[in-house]
Amino acid sequence: MPDARELADLELLLSGAFTPLTGFLGSADVASVIENGRLHDGTPWPDPVTLTLPHDHPVSAGQELTLRDPEGAAVAVMSVTERTADGLVAGPVKSLGAPEHGPFARLRLSPTQVRAELRERPVLAVTMRGPLDDLDEITATARELDAAILLLPLAFGEGGPAVVRAALKARESLPSGTTVAVVPLAPREPEIDLELREHVAAAYGATEHLAGPEPVTLPGPPHRRGLVVFFTGLSGSGKSTIARGLHDALLERGTRTVTYLDGDVVRRLLSAGLTFSREDRDLNIRRIGYVASEVARHGGLAICAPIAPFAATRDEVRHMVEAVGADFLLVHVATPLAECERRDRKGLYAKARAGLIPDFTGISSPYEEPDDADLTLDTTGISVERGVERVLDLLISGGRLR
Repeated sequence: MPDARELADLELLLSGAFTPLTGFLGSADVASVIENGRLHDGTPWPDPVTLTLPHDHPVSAGQELTLRDPEGAAVAVMSVTERTADGLVAGPVKSLGAPEHGPFARLRLSPTQVRAELRERPVLAVTMRGPLDDLDEITATARELDAAILLLPLAFGEGGPAVVRAALKARESLPSGTTVAVVPLAPREPEIDLELREHVAAAYGATEHLAGPEPVTLPGPPHRRGLVVFFTGLSGSGKSTIARGLHDALLERGTRTVTYLDGDVVRRLLSAGLTFSREDRDLNIRRIGYVASEVARHGGLAICAPIAPFAATRDEVRHMVEAVGADFLLVHVATPLAECERRDRKGLYAKARAGLIPDFTGISSPYEEPDDADLTLDTTGISVERGVERVLDLLISGGRLR
């Protein structure tokens, strides 16, 4: 399944907004765009439009690949012309129907639809990533050019709906006949972003293009932003005990809405049926991360305490959380293996040593210690209360708790 940016690019490829592109770029085009700002055939194009697949995906050149949206619905078919060792997959794409994911579907008009509606009139296209600050100038320019006004809200990610609402609000104050067409263009670096805006505007028939102002983002104070406190460590390290203590301490304070994602409960309900293979353990962590990010998206504080032995999967969770505008704090409970094994209340280490539990973290499966932890705790010889205080101190010093 394409990620959010790839899915947005796919929609623009299918709609014709990325003309002359007809699919995801191959290695020669990518290298040429990066080096010269042109496709391999010399056509100007500012930014690589690419798709990557996991290394274990079996598709190869000459085959077809079905691309699906987040709900699993087939969106397009790619005729694969290239598959590189680093996961790049290239080829033309063909639509399997109108996109169904994302808000404001009725406003996601293709360039062909807009051109037909505007009937070859001169068009003043205004691309938007935030509210417009001078509607009088737009109106005056349109009158001077005798042009129709086309608002193109560049809606992507969490802020996308707000940009579309700003366009609809602006339309109320602009001349009758102003058209709004939603374009899911993911942001790029400023110069590249402007060039892509111009390409998209031209695809929609613009004879004149105005780039609206960039959005002014004013993040709320830390104590009001969503937050995920993610504990990681070996079995028996004390991470769950401290996580539960943190949950109780936050409930006593009563200043934040708190959700504790207990590992055993998640395994029994959200991840029922998963094994302890690396693939299933990674999937379990991704599920925990997704739920935590949804809690944080709405300003809540989520506490998670899985073993999470692999750095790449922890990074995925961090990106999930930060993608919704929330904060992520990683707490490494770095209690040594010998101490964890000495505690061994459930007898798990003894069974792992005896070969009765395969892929047991710390014994027969690796634990990748984080080098990006916001706090490192060794619970050897310290009380639960002291461990909880250390985490609370981290939250308070960062302004995440009053």
